[in-house]
Amino acid sequence: MEKDTDGFYTGPTGATSSTAEKPEAKPATAVDDEENDLIKSTFEVTVTLADQQLDPTSPLFSVKSFEELGLHGDLLKGIFDMGFTKPSKIQERALPLLLKNPPQNMIGQSQSGTGKTAAFVLTMLSRIDFSLNKPQALCLSPSRELARQIMSVVAAMGKFTAVQTEYAIKDHLPKGVSHVTAHIVVGTPGTMTDLIRRKVVDVSEVKVFVLDEADSMLDKDGLGDQTLRVKNMLPRGRPIQIILFSATFPDHVRAFASKFAPDANKIELKRNELAVDSIRQFYMDCRNEEHKYDILVSLYTLLTIGQSIIFCQHRRTADRISQRMTAEGHKVASLHGAKDASERDAIIDGFREGKEKVLITTNVIARGIDIQQVNMVVNYDLPLLVERENPQEQRSGDLRPDVETYIHRIGRTGRFGRKGISINFVHDKRTWQQMEEIELVTGKKIERVLTEDLDQMEKQMRKALK
Repeated sequence: MEKDTDGFYTGPTGATSSTAEKPEAKPATAVDDEENDLIKSTFEVTVTLADQQLDPTSPLFSVKSFEELGLHGDLLKGIFDMGFTKPSKIQERALPLLLKNPPQNMIGQSQSGTGKTAAFVLTMLSRIDFSLNKPQALCLSPSRELARQIMSVVAAMGKFTAVQTEYAIKDHLPKGVSHVTAHIVVGTPGTMTDLIRRKVVDVSEVKVFVLDEADSMLDKDGLGDQTLRVKNMLPRGRPIQIILFSATFPDHVRAFASKFAPDANKIELKRNELAVDSIRQFYMDCRNEEHKYDILVSLYTLLTIGQSIIFCQHRRTADRISQRMTAEGHKVASLHGAKDASERDAIIDGFREGKEKVLITTNVIARGIDIQQVNMVVNYDLPLLVERENPQEQRSGDLRPDVETYIHRIGRTGRFGRKGISINFVHDKRTWQQMEEIELVTGKKIERVLTEDLDQMEKQMRKALK
């Protein structure tokens, strides 16, 4: 990468910090100790009803307890066994609409860590006829890691039911399996397409079709074609409830989402409310690429960090940093799409269990992954709208920041209102401009950290991590 200068850059100016509103109460999530007291985000939820004749102020459209939803006792037992006490803000408004009969489509948008997964998992479980051993709910996600996480929520919430589940992820089903009898199938678009095409997954009784991280799943430059293929394979003659959830919906995807899930009820946030207020954002002012690595190592040497995720642009960068940090005695692992399926599963499981303190990765887990011990996210490389494996091919016009991915990345910390920090590495004029654009779009202040004074850097970071 060509350097513009070897000097330091001062931070973007003009953007002001957003004032967080006073927390109201604990949201619906696992009960935790008082040290990590959980707060409910108080952002305004905008509900757009497909049927304009319905009254949005009616009790039907908002609930304050799970008991009000009329759920089967076995599902309520599962919810309470998980430590959920009452619905989160998005769940208060989404669940009555998701569970009403006849079923209606839903497009939901809410900050990371606010209970979207529980909302659509509860919907899938509530729609199933457990006496019919056929797939009745399909859920697609952009990665195997997220599919496995969603399935863990299905298993926990459905613990007291007769639910049967199966994965549609690469290298999971034994080759001899001719058909799946599970009620809920969770997977990635390519594998799901293949299993339906080969009639291993029979979709004749499907009632619910869910897309998690829906903006990624519908983007024509990403998984859009495969996702559309799955939808087109579903039976036309029966009503199927389509549910789309994501923390972000860029305008070009939003329009397609409305066609994909016609006549949907919509729950949305304003764009400037998407970056979570409980995450403090910083940037490390570095001289050049090599200085970035020196500061990264200093950061981990100086600070006691619970667990953290470092995002890189390329797989080779992730592997190189992992090798160097391991050689220097840090417990780290690298995760990216080039690793085989079983290795990826073992790496993410090991990180969840705390075997490694640092996970170095590409965008493969930028979305949806919920590991509550993570209190720091590092953008070693800022996400770009067009990311090429060969840096020589990059042109200045291709290097605008991917703000949506940035929001998803930093959302891996600060889950359910916990405190978290994100750190961006800036090393030349171009990366400074990219970060300035992120700051302007999100309306959130990114604080400068002076890296030429390690004592001051340590002091500033320790204060932020308290």
